[in-house]
Amino acid sequence: MEPLTRVEGLVAPLDRSNVDTDAIIPKQFLKSIHRTGFGPNLFDEWRYRDEGQPGEDCSNRPLNHDFVLNQPRYQAASILLTRANFGCGSSREHAPWALADFGFRVLIAPSFADIFYNNCSKNGILPLTLPEETVQSLFEATWEQPGYALTVDLPAQTVITPDGTRYGFEIDPHRKHMLVEGLDEIGVTLEHADAIRAYEQRQRAVTPWLFSDIEAS
Repeated sequence: MEPLTRVEGLVAPLDRSNVDTDAIIPKQFLKSIHRTGFGPNLFDEWRYRDEGQPGEDCSNRPLNHDFVLNQPRYQAASILLTRANFGCGSSREHAPWALADFGFRVLIAPSFADIFYNNCSKNGILPLTLPEETVQSLFEATWEQPGYALTVDLPAQTVITPDGTRYGFEIDPHRKHMLVEGLDEIGVTLEHADAIRAYEQRQRAVTPWLFSDIEAS
């Protein structure tokens, strides 16, 4: 995964609470196990006026111009601002895959569904929580100021507004390490490869019968 340290990006405001994973990426697009190619179908039922199908070219589909991500002022946004309980519903990993493929690196909300929160950090997206009153003030600034952008400094655990206001946020140290270093769970395990090999060598000396079949093969 690409390391995530500091994101300076345009903010898109999705003013909806309890957005579930079926809204983020509808069920008909879940057949693929590849992590890419889901961006055009992110929020498919809200972005388009027809029903999308897997593998369909979305470039000529009728757009819902009232939907926030279709508005010109929010094009190329990399930070999604939303409301409480974002990512509720089923535990599909396709939801963060679609958000990442669309271009979002940071999600800001008062709260997230637990499984979705975990899936985001495992797929290179930072889901950060801020108090509801702070989120509301960010919504108002985004609506009032075209081109409103934030800087998210993950090592410093700080969100910085254009006027210099700083909001701190909490994050689990292990999750932070994975994002900053661009590691998934396998990558984190491989950080300890030398210790794992040393352990296996000690075990061969103590319990050689456990390794005889492996070495024979």
